[in-house]
Amino acid sequence: MIISGFEAEFERLSAPVPIWHAAITLTGWLSAATAVRDSGGRLLALWGSASAPASTVSAAYVIADGLIWLELRLQDDMTSYPDLVPIFPAAGRMQRALADLSGIRAEGAKDQRPWLNHGAWPAGHFPLAQRAEAAQTFAAEPLIDYPFVHVEGDGVHEIAVGPVHAGIIEPGHFRFSVVGEKVLRLEQRLGYTHKGIEQRMTQLDPLQAHRLAGRVSGDSTVAYAWAYCMALESSAGCQITPRAASLRALMLERERVANHLGDLGALGNDAAFAFGLAQFSRLREDWLRLSKQTFGHRLMMDCIAPGGLACDVEQSLLERLHQQCDAIEAEVQVMRSVYEEHAGLQDRFMNTGCVSPALAAQLGLTGLAGRASAQAWDLRSDHPWPPYEQMQLRMATQSNGDVAARVAVRFDEVFESLRLIRAIVSDLPSGTVSMDVMLPQQACRGAGWVEGWRGEVFVSVELDSAASVQRIRRCHLHDPSWHNWPVLEHAVIGNIVPDFPLINKSFNLSYSGQDL
Repeated sequence: MIISGFEAEFERLSAPVPIWHAAITLTGWLSAATAVRDSGGRLLALWGSASAPASTVSAAYVIADGLIWLELRLQDDMTSYPDLVPIFPAAGRMQRALADLSGIRAEGAKDQRPWLNHGAWPAGHFPLAQRAEAAQTFAAEPLIDYPFVHVEGDGVHEIAVGPVHAGIIEPGHFRFSVVGEKVLRLEQRLGYTHKGIEQRMTQLDPLQAHRLAGRVSGDSTVAYAWAYCMALESSAGCQITPRAASLRALMLERERVANHLGDLGALGNDAAFAFGLAQFSRLREDWLRLSKQTFGHRLMMDCIAPGGLACDVEQSLLERLHQQCDAIEAEVQVMRSVYEEHAGLQDRFMNTGCVSPALAAQLGLTGLAGRASAQAWDLRSDHPWPPYEQMQLRMATQSNGDVAARVAVRFDEVFESLRLIRAIVSDLPSGTVSMDVMLPQQACRGAGWVEGWRGEVFVSVELDSAASVQRIRRCHLHDPSWHNWPVLEHAVIGNIVPDFPLINKSFNLSYSGQDL
């Protein structure tokens, strides 16, 4: 028994983080979710497939002991499963995406609107329902008139923003219901960057698919590549070398610092403090250039591969990484003082875009945004895997849940990541950085779970053999933005319209990561 009040036959997967898998019955679907909630756990991911040999719906839950992957196998004539929204509100959009991709719907769900399907798919076409459909060509249908929720009352009007924006950013539509400049409601329409990644994964060699996984969301390429490789390695029972694990962590922390530096500058700019953007942009550029020299790519794309790394790092470059941490830390300390002492910035940051700890817990707010609202979850600390189990991570948390709190968490995480990078560089194990991954010839599964800079990245992989060649039967890649986008709608309520860009940037969520 892993969940109090719920019994199942769990199988421990051979991942470096504690992950269990169990098949459950239809009657156990809701009772398991209720048991997870009652024990203080939370929903991490929800996905499904209507392909052979059987239609399935899966849920990944985070509990005190680790992660559990529960798989519900539907009978041949079943195309629905019980709705999880009353237990975990974060399940809503995941269930809508699952319905678009597989045709399997949440029975009794109040919101049955399409999520990924913007009307370009013909009726009855579900990309993950039949593998044979991947090669077919379908004629597009007219775009659907998406039924936004209307807010009525004296003086209420709507402001439609996007999906095309006045900048080089991803597309997303935001429908504001306002009185004057005060926001009464925000409703998002995303899915414009749907790329068919999960279907494409089934067409790739498992040992090469890490390259596509690393492109789900470019700012989190290290986290996604590591999570996918962890899943593949766990399915093969493969353990990477200590040097490879340390260098992966080094890249993960450099990815975290790069994104925090960029966001801190953009947040200053959104509050009319262009000096902050100039300084942090300069620091981020220096950071990315050294990543390019060290790993061959500014974002460190394609550096993590199954079995370890694609290449090793020279000692002279490791010394430069250490020196850069010292230099960056000194400058970020100065910039933190500037931000905290600037009355105009603090006036814009404080009490703007608030998410209370209670609301954050109810809606499943995760990652750095969650930690700014007293959700003390960080996989590197809660379930540390090599080399994090030796580093005693100092988790950054705040409780105010406003823009100022999310800025403070970013500053704290920059300093902690710099400390971790110096520790890794100073005590890097010797040895090789790669090893062969021998996939079993029979059907198998694996999972990867990594704390990216935005939050938890989860990847599940199911392998099946055909003509003695292993192929990916199903691969699900989960971004923490699935949880945090709906919370942003609540964070904006009661604020003025001009503060939306600032609040939005304080979350800095991925469109591409949750559109798949």
